[in-house]
This record gives sequence, structure tokens and C-alpha cells, in this order.
Amino acid sequence: MEKENNLFIEIITPQSKVFEDKAKSISLPGSLSPFQVLPKHAPIVSALDKGKIKILTMKDETIFFEIGSGFVEVKDNHVSVLVESAVTGNR
Repeated sequence: MEKENNLFIEIITPQSKVFEDKAKSISLPGSLSPFQVLPKHAPIVSALDKGKIKILTMKDETIFFEIGSGFVEVKDNHVSVLVESAVTGNR
């Protein structure tokens, strides 16, 4: 089943939704330590610190976002990232 082999990721700020797509993985700046989410990850809710998000797309491209603090929820291969701000960057 395709859903099990990818994540559906959305990054939302108070102003807009800045990213919405399927991806292979996402790395996040957790408040206790950085962590990575892959398909079939256990459900989790975590606070996020200001830092970088790294997304590996289904086309093996890497996208970075510089974020303000916020929260992430992971459930059933759906990753919702709610942050103060998010700006796309190169590295």
C-alpha cells in the first residue's frame, strides 16, 4: 500500500500553509533533541525549537525550512507542523 511508504507533510504558519506534499522523511528540531520521522513512525506530539527542517521528497530532492518555534504531530504517516514562521532555504 503506497500510504505506508511515504509521509504526507504539511507545514503551517499563522499566515499560510507553506508546504503540503508527500515525502520520504522529515528531520525536525525537537525541543529535547533533533529527530527524524520516517513512514510508519509511532504517533507523537512534540514541541519544536527554532531551527531547520529537512524534507526528503519523493523525487529524492532535499528541501530546507528555517522555522520559528512550534509543534509537530505525527499520526498514521501524516505529519502536521505548526510553527510561528517558516522560510525555505538551501541548507
